[in-house]
Amino acid sequence: MSAQPDGPYGPLIPMPELTPDGLRAAVARIAPSRIPALTRHLFEATTNAQQAGSLAPLRAFVHSWAVFVAIERYPERAARLRELERIVDAGDQDPTEAISEIRSIHEAAAAEAGL
Repeated sequence: MSAQPDGPYGPLIPMPELTPDGLRAAVARIAPSRIPALTRHLFEATTNAQQAGSLAPLRAFVHSWAVFVAIERYPERAARLRELERIVDAGDQDPTEAISEIRSIHEAAAAEAGL
């Protein structure tokens, strides 16, 4: 893992190495209920990579879970993302601003993960 938590407003965990093992360990700490989804995704990515003769499915796996970890390691950011997703899903109001903020959260998380 790459950094130590930096005070009461810092991340719950350091950003892990962007490997299946590193991501699995991070998810186990911050969102253990998501381990089955991570395992399924890794199995599918590995199978697809072998069938296609391409590393693209594995890269997509790493990208997806690295962004997930980068978001979830900050509880306030994760809660805000869930609220924005509820706004979009509800369809009660114009989702433009919520979608824009969701995109910003994902872009910031990807940058934080070094992607």
